[in-house]
Amino acid sequence: MPQLDVDGARLAYDDEGPRDAADAPLVFVHGWTANRHRWDHQTAHFSARRRVIRLDLRGHGESTGAGVPTIAHLAADVVALLDHLGVERCALVGHSMGGMVAQTVTLAHPERVERMVLVNSIGRMTYSRGRGLLMAASTLVPFRLFVAANIQRAFAPGYPREEIRKHVRASAATPREVVMTLYGAMRAFDVLDRAGEISVPTLMVHGYHDVQLPVRQMLRLAKACPDAVVRVLDAGHELPLEKPAELTGALDSFLTAKP
Repeated sequence: MPQLDVDGARLAYDDEGPRDAADAPLVFVHGWTANRHRWDHQTAHFSARRRVIRLDLRGHGESTGAGVPTIAHLAADVVALLDHLGVERCALVGHSMGGMVAQTVTLAHPERVERMVLVNSIGRMTYSRGRGLLMAASTLVPFRLFVAANIQRAFAPGYPREEIRKHVRASAATPREVVMTLYGAMRAFDVLDRAGEISVPTLMVHGYHDVQLPVRQMLRLAKACPDAVVRVLDAGHELPLEKPAELTGALDSFLTAKP
């Protein structure tokens, strides 16, 4: 497992597939409290014919590093990895918080992104008054309960309980300081007014039952983005886990379509 030292963090990453492929490398960015293995299905599929890069964001998975106050800090880590690997242009895929990272990279460095895919992600965190009060109160409970409450509601009804418990345990293993700092960074994230600047072909794939980041919030972003394609699947917030094959198929169709 290769690693890269960036600004006080050691980032773990995988770099697989043929370096001489005609298509631009695929770069996968996971979400809050997850790790690069969220993309196992997609990596196995795409690395047979194109270069695939995925990383553990700082403080997640096998990467070290403290939490950072903004999504832009995570985006800078991704750009540093691209520079380190000599990737000038890529297709960038992000899930949830990783989609926020992808948008930030694309807006700051449009010349580096050939296509973008946002999975269960949005351009602005928006809460109803009731949900805002609930989320504020949830930060006052013990850390493990805070994580469990957020992860359990991420899955659509019917997803196996033991699988949910496994992902709760994995998420709770992320350092508290990283979890809480990035929770604040996500709450402050807002690029919706800049969505019109996103000029690259963009696919937005969302779960119909997503209560973490509801479909209507994604549609606000899609409406503002001039070149967006939308796919809604029968799943919750964790599409890479709930519907891995369907997500891979949606990505495949989008990535092979002519611009």
